[in-house]
Amino acid sequence: MTYADLHRQVSLDIEAEIQTAIAGLVPASGAGTAKSAAKSAVTKLLRHQKLRHPLSVLPMLVHGIETGNPAPAVPLSALHVLWWTSACYLDDLADAHAAHPGPPAAPAPPPAIDRNEALLASVLSGTVLPLRIVQSLPVPAAVHDLLTAEIATGWAVGTEGQLTDIGSDPARATPQSVLAGYRGKSGGPFSMITAMAAILAGADRTRVGLWREFGYVFGILWQIFNDQEDILSGRNEDLLNGTATYLLTCTLEDSREPGARERILSLCAAARNSGPARAELARILLSPAALHRYRADLEAFRADAHRILAVLGGDERYLPVLRHLVDHAAAMLLQPAPDREPDPEPAAARTASVQPV
Repeated sequence: MTYADLHRQVSLDIEAEIQTAIAGLVPASGAGTAKSAAKSAVTKLLRHQKLRHPLSVLPMLVHGIETGNPAPAVPLSALHVLWWTSACYLDDLADAHAAHPGPPAAPAPPPAIDRNEALLASVLSGTVLPLRIVQSLPVPAAVHDLLTAEIATGWAVGTEGQLTDIGSDPARATPQSVLAGYRGKSGGPFSMITAMAAILAGADRTRVGLWREFGYVFGILWQIFNDQEDILSGRNEDLLNGTATYLLTCTLEDSREPGARERILSLCAAARNSGPARAELARILLSPAALHRYRADLEAFRADAHRILAVLGGDERYLPVLRHLVDHAAAMLLQPAPDREPDPEPAAARTASVQPV
């Protein structure tokens, strides 16, 4: 069984949990109960911000590994979807505000939801609904408190990492500083949900700590997976936004030829508005030398995740599924660029960024 197989088995249960949470969003005595604008906005946001990878099963895998039964963590899987729906919308909103003076590659399609409506819905999706789900769990008040604290920590750590990413400058960034940002913006949320699942399963403090660390490492792997898909898709949003990715900073750090670093930084600045500059920068990033280090580092992160899982152990029906998910996240997707110049401008219009769930 793979994590996608598990998702197919439980996706309707997760969706039902999400709908139950939305149905209880506005109190019976509140305004707009006949046709709630808040419920409608969250529903539209979920349709607009479709999450492309079924990582919502992650808390169920953790709970299954701990107890042999993943089902009690279905509410946390719903929470996971709602949280990431909010976070991904806010991330796309931040990216859309990046400076791109040049014309877009193609006219943008009309939005499925008004931006102000979606912004308010994302607040409900990412904070109010997760808190409601936690409070609805049939567990002692002390467990409610621990789970609520994890949500607060996940938001704080994730936001810190995202703000670091937004303010990053390729000229000053290093591979180490980028990894610190990845550990926050992606690792923080995954750490939140794995720790919550372990707490719900009744794990002791040591095991909860190990699951939290696994979430941080998995978040780094998934962010690198996301970075690779951004290049492979042709969107090149990181190049458009001038983002200091791990691949870019490794390439800069390893540039030894005279003028090579300056050349790359010049292309980074030009890539915001120039298709040919993006194509040339992508060609450099996909050189065999750059990808050799990238592949080695990716394998090291994969080994670290597997090391933590080996220490944790647990139910052997679900542990292999999570190992498979780690291997999927750690896949080396990029291949060396061909000798010929790639097409300087992708044909398709920019779409929403690769989603983590």
